[in-house]
Amino acid sequence: MDMRIDWSLMEVFLAVAETGSLSAAARQLGSSQPTVGRQVREIEARLGAELFHRRPRGFEVTGTGAALIAPARAMRDAMGQVALSVAGAETRLAGAVRITAPHLVSHYILPGIIAQMRAEEPEIEIDLLPSDSTENLLFREADIAVRMYRSDQLDIITRKLGDVPIGIFAAKRYLARAGRPERPEDLADHHLVGYDRSDVILQGMRAAGLPAERGWFGTRCDAQATNWELVRQGCGIGFGQLKVGMADPLLDRLLPDFDIPGIPMWLAAAQAMRNTPRIRRAWEMLAAGLRPFVS
Repeated sequence: MDMRIDWSLMEVFLAVAETGSLSAAARQLGSSQPTVGRQVREIEARLGAELFHRRPRGFEVTGTGAALIAPARAMRDAMGQVALSVAGAETRLAGAVRITAPHLVSHYILPGIIAQMRAEEPEIEIDLLPSDSTENLLFREADIAVRMYRSDQLDIITRKLGDVPIGIFAAKRYLARAGRPERPEDLADHHLVGYDRSDVILQGMRAAGLPAERGWFGTRCDAQATNWELVRQGCGIGFGQLKVGMADPLLDRLLPDFDIPGIPMWLAAAQAMRNTPRIRRAWEMLAAGLRPFVS
């Protein structure tokens, strides 16, 4: 048994154990499937133990492999703290800042803000990661997150920017053929665009007194940017961020008096990174750029 196993191999083991496949682990690590497969064989050879059962549908950890998961996660936590400590000690107003935000925010709001950031601070490089999942700020998967909820991770600094107003919108082409609803009750007679697995729109409509059902939504998609594009292309009436919808020449706002709760918008960053000059500057510019989109 060769106990000289570095973190890079343990990182591969952990990625395969958590995802259950070589291809998913490779995507997570930014590597290739053959490379990950070779590294799994290498760590098994060094330990002299089988860590995975090869199944038709993926990789399943053996008993030995299961016993290694907790120590591997502890190694990941330690390496994350090392990376944060090194990065947090940087003093230059330059370098890369990795920003993650929901797809809709990334597509319709952040490009203009990032263009302004690049104009004012050309030495700060921006990596934009559109994602509707939660990136772990403590593992440097992102430096700053724009989130529609408050992070509950320890050692994370958050700032609420405000609530994003929501409106009801439809494409002009849809309204030309289907007419315009005059009352909230009229929505039941129209084609609606909603979510597939998420019931947030359904619950909101029911809370407002409308007996909405899944069948009201003839077009459904949980990916928010795609959902919004379906509305823009005339699939039906949908719900979206007020400032984004009002700025779109393809859309008309409907039922402006219908009360829809806003969605909170937060900034989040690892405490160890927050005062790094480039992170602090990017945070301030993001907050200023996003302010017009909240109330």
